[in-house]
Amino acid sequence: MYSSEEVQLLQLEENFSTTLARTNTSIRQFLVDLEPSDLRGRECLRLLQQLQESSQRLWEVTEQSLHSLKQRLHYPTSVALEALLLLNKADHVLQAHMEYIKSYTDCVVVQAFQNVSKKSEHWKSRRKKPQQLLPWENSEGSVGTTPCQALSNPLTQHVQKYVCLLLSLRNTLDKKKSQGDKHHPAQKLVMHAVTLFENLQSFMMQALDQAVATQALWHSLNSRVRDVLCTPTHRLLMDSQDVPVMVTPLRTERVLLFDDALVLLQGHNIYTFDLKLVWVNPSQDKCVLHILTPEEEFSFCAKDSKGQVVWQWKVTQAVCQALRGKKDFPLLGSDPESSVPPDCRCVAYTFRHEGRLYQATYEGSWCRAKPHGKGTMKWPDGRNHTGDFCRGLEHGFGICLVPQASEDKFDCYKCHWREGSMCGYGICEYGTDKVYKGYFQAGLRHGFGILDSIPQTSQPFRYTGHWEKGQRNGYGIEDDTERGERYIGMWQADQRHGPGVVVTQAGVCYQGTFQEDKMADPGILLYEDDSLYEGTFTRDLMLLGKGKVTFPNGLTLDGSFSSGTDKGLYIQGVLDTAASPPDPTSTCKRQLGLGAFPVESRWQGVYRPFQDFVRSGCPGELQEALLGFHVQTSRDLREFQEYLCHERSHPKDCVGSMEDALEEMLQHREPQALQQYLRKALSNSRHPLGKLLHTLMLTFQATYSGIGANKHLQGMAQEEVKHHAQELWAAYRGLLKVALQRQGQTLEEEDMETRDLQVHGLLLPLILPSFYSELLTLYMLLHEREDGLYSQGISNLSLFPDTKLLEFLDVQKHLWPFKDLRLTSNQRCSLVRDKCFLSAILCLQKVITTMDPREKLEILEKTYGEIEAMVSRVLGREYKLPMDDLLPLLIYVVSRAQIQHLGAEIHLIRDMMDPSHIGGLHDFLLTALESCYEHIQKEAVRLHRLPGHWNSRELC
Repeated sequence: MYSSEEVQLLQLEENFSTTLARTNTSIRQFLVDLEPSDLRGRECLRLLQQLQESSQRLWEVTEQSLHSLKQRLHYPTSVALEALLLLNKADHVLQAHMEYIKSYTDCVVVQAFQNVSKKSEHWKSRRKKPQQLLPWENSEGSVGTTPCQALSNPLTQHVQKYVCLLLSLRNTLDKKKSQGDKHHPAQKLVMHAVTLFENLQSFMMQALDQAVATQALWHSLNSRVRDVLCTPTHRLLMDSQDVPVMVTPLRTERVLLFDDALVLLQGHNIYTFDLKLVWVNPSQDKCVLHILTPEEEFSFCAKDSKGQVVWQWKVTQAVCQALRGKKDFPLLGSDPESSVPPDCRCVAYTFRHEGRLYQATYEGSWCRAKPHGKGTMKWPDGRNHTGDFCRGLEHGFGICLVPQASEDKFDCYKCHWREGSMCGYGICEYGTDKVYKGYFQAGLRHGFGILDSIPQTSQPFRYTGHWEKGQRNGYGIEDDTERGERYIGMWQADQRHGPGVVVTQAGVCYQGTFQEDKMADPGILLYEDDSLYEGTFTRDLMLLGKGKVTFPNGLTLDGSFSSGTDKGLYIQGVLDTAASPPDPTSTCKRQLGLGAFPVESRWQGVYRPFQDFVRSGCPGELQEALLGFHVQTSRDLREFQEYLCHERSHPKDCVGSMEDALEEMLQHREPQALQQYLRKALSNSRHPLGKLLHTLMLTFQATYSGIGANKHLQGMAQEEVKHHAQELWAAYRGLLKVALQRQGQTLEEEDMETRDLQVHGLLLPLILPSFYSELLTLYMLLHEREDGLYSQGISNLSLFPDTKLLEFLDVQKHLWPFKDLRLTSNQRCSLVRDKCFLSAILCLQKVITTMDPREKLEILEKTYGEIEAMVSRVLGREYKLPMDDLLPLLIYVVSRAQIQHLGAEIHLIRDMMDPSHIGGLHDFLLTALESCYEHIQKEAVRLHRLPGHWNSRELC
């Protein structure tokens, strides 16, 4: 059965539906023939049209509610109470009422009825017709007032009756429950609807009061101020004429608080502050209230503490409401959770004051009236910065685009910033088609960095080295592709200045002292054929002035050099032909740069950021500034600003990763675990050690690859690799010290012997693969002549069958691995050709499969073991080979292994081997291998001089 409240609700909905239908008709008639020409009139017409639309929607919702009530009363057994629209869709009904209230109050605020009715002849001729909608009013009312009352009073009374009937229905259901009936399914719906419409009733009263107060405000303002402030969205919340307040240091006559803005009036000047960007800061003085905005800070000084409390509460609640982006419901400030606005907000704002940010628009996070967090700052000239901000300044990772004035191109800076300036690691793409990857300080390139031209440019350029205040300064490498040369040396103020080495594509290289891009003193000039010139010469490598030439055959020419008109070379000097021929290996091993650039000072700009990071305790928030960030391609970064700034690793992730790395370091201090940890860390570019190694590898490639692959730079390269190993070990120790300090422990001092053992035995083998390609190339170039003779010797010895070769090498016959030496030569050849000592040969060939000097020496040791094992099997007993027996057998194995560039391999092993192996078995075996190598070279010369009658058939 249905209740009496349901019958009354039906009657209420029928009456309200009728009233709304008449209201809609009245509004439509009111809008007839309205074609205002002025802006204000068009705005009022738009608001009245919105009012008519919201009134229509409210009527439609009321009709739906009425239909559900009729269904309930006609079919009480099949249509349950909870099926009523007013209950199961109370939020939907409420929304229709809210939209109507908003439309209506918007019209009230700007006096839409009064403004439009003055221009409507249709309405003036029928000004009494709205009386039919107001049977409870006896007075006729003035033009414009009557429609206002007709549109507000029915809704107000309707909501009041809603609340009364819903309360009565709730009580009826409560009584049935108290009488023993089960809990009614609609009881919660009724209670929810009661709460909603009670709140709506309070909110509607508040909204109407604010609208009327705002409408009244306009009459107290001069026309200019009224034209600026009179908008339908404004709702007056507070007026300093009601609660007096004085503003300092700004001088204002009046303060107005709207629901979306704080307005200060001074004569004709209007200062408007968006409430979303207003922060309230109470003072210790109970009568003073501090207000923070993006460009202004001022204080409200009330006459007494009560006035200060009122203003503080009103402004605070208005800010909360503005940040929510909608009117408070049910009441302004009634939600306890929203009583205090957050310090951090996300709002857009355009700066108006002169200065660095003039006319710039910032959209992003704010804190205490300053850009703080992630955001984008855009200037009218096209410049913009997207990234992290701190207290109003660019701070953290960010991308800045700066347009070029002359062309439609941009300079794109993707870097870390500190207090408004670039600081830390960054990648910058310039509109000039150059890219810089490196470190900044105070907005300028500073520290280590690489300036490179894009691959498609017509004039390629590359500089790898150190910078100071935006200029090349210190040690650096420059490639000049136009001249086909590479400069390796010192810089000052963007010019070559100090000791330097130049390597050309033609293979010629020279060393000297430069001053302001020119060679200032005599230098050294080395030619491809190893001729050496010491003296003065021109930039085009023309000998000029006093000098001395030393030829590869030992002859010297000392005198004065000059060029003639026919571009020939004129020499006046002494040719010394009495000099003895030099050691053939000495001329090709002349090395440049060793004394000019101490290895300790070459790449300090690479180590320094890491050292500073460790010195500061490895803070996680600085990790990305040190290591850089993940990139795809440089051009892609310009298109993915949003990705870089909002999707990349958060600084907190960096903190966590650094903490994890330090903790993991403490768990891997035992030798085997330490080796695994270092291998993992060095291969990870997001680890400080891995980043350091990767950068050092780039410097190595920039110096010694391409044009720099010159044999006269081998000495610089090999000492550089060793020094990198020492620095990386020191870097590991620095990280370990920080990790221990965080645990309240200290790191024990390390003696020189222990350090060398770790550097050469542990770290050098791990990092050598990163430099191996360029380093081995230099060794091959340096020992090209010896390796050529060695290859010739291998080729000659390969013509010998095994027995002949063993005999040729004077291997004692009782050591030959043949069981029956009475076989003929042809029989032995067919049985054992290329099979003799095969296991040792295969073992030695593995020496080129690894880059680790220690593993190469272990392979050499295993090769020796295989030879000795074979001899022991032949002799039928354990036998230790003396040097006289070992050397010819080893020569045989080496000749059959046919390892290319064996000289380069031997010298690389010798230079990079662990010093602790010197004097031991490995040193002995390496020396033996060197002897084999030299012997094969000599055999090449000796066999080459033999009469031409010997051939492979006869050797067999």
